[in-house]
Amino acid sequence: MFTGLIEDIGTVLRLEQHGAAGRLEVTTGLPGDEIKLGESVAVNGVCLTVVAKGGGALSFDVSPESLKTAGFARLRPGSRVNLERALRLSDRLGGHIVTGHVDCTATIAGRREISGNTVFSFNISQADARYLVSKGSVAIDGVSLTVNEVSPNGFTVNIIPHTSLETTLHLMRPGDVVNIEFDILAKYVERLLPGGETSRKGGLSLELLAETGFL
Repeated sequence: MFTGLIEDIGTVLRLEQHGAAGRLEVTTGLPGDEIKLGESVAVNGVCLTVVAKGGGALSFDVSPESLKTAGFARLRPGSRVNLERALRLSDRLGGHIVTGHVDCTATIAGRREISGNTVFSFNISQADARYLVSKGSVAIDGVSLTVNEVSPNGFTVNIIPHTSLETTLHLMRPGDVVNIEFDILAKYVERLLPGGETSRKGGLSLELLAETGFL
């Protein structure tokens, strides 16, 4: 579990593919002595397991699913990536609940500067856009952000200067592809609505929300 508050920007040393899977090695300023083999680190919003470390670098095994859906195949030596260690129960939840399981990718359609802030617009499929609401949360390459506006095939976010400089977002340009993770609450609620996988007779109700732990 993560918060979407990036701790470091790492640099890709190599991505080696072994059949449909891969091994990713990233240099980082994160304290290596505090990171244990087997623990989880979010890399551009994807939850990966540390399988080796040393020399200021961390190595991760990348599953075929992550290579295919999370855009890792586009990474090259020198690519910058957002890194976040897993949430500790004693930490403040400054962002929102991020699982590290990418739902889809989106393409940057536009970027403009407004009073020192950066406004990005993204293209996304209509099927995926249904999970977004204005002023709701979304994770973009692992960064917890607030949605400004939503359209049938896209959305916008406003990036403050601090967030831009402390993440890879300041490197992003129109045409770049980013990982998207929707707010997990939206996906759970969808399953409870009429027509969802777990819908019941009578549809969504206060009683059903209470029974399933939302109230």
